[in-house]
Amino acid sequence: MVTKTTNTLADCYNSSPFSLMVCIFTKKAIMQETTLKSIVWQEDNHFVAQCLVVDVSSFGDTREEAIENLDEALSLYFEGKLVRELPLIANPEIVDAHVRYA
Repeated sequence: MVTKTTNTLADCYNSSPFSLMVCIFTKKAIMQETTLKSIVWQEDNHFVAQCLVVDVSSFGDTREEAIENLDEALSLYFEGKLVRELPLIANPEIVDAHVRYA
């Protein structure tokens, strides 16, 4: 992911169209936007959405509501943070974990 620090709106428009980052200029700060890999599953009567990049999750009564709530939770998690680099999650896979317990 390419991250650029800028103070002008023109720099945002000149960003690479292939970058994961999209800038929006406001009076207070430059906003960053990216797409993060997440997973959603049903647990009893609710759906759970978990981000695979940072430890943030949320839930909802429907799959769509869980994803919307995760988007909001992630926005709050990153609010006010200068994120330079996030890990790239490639080809996530669900595997069985074998657990022993008494």
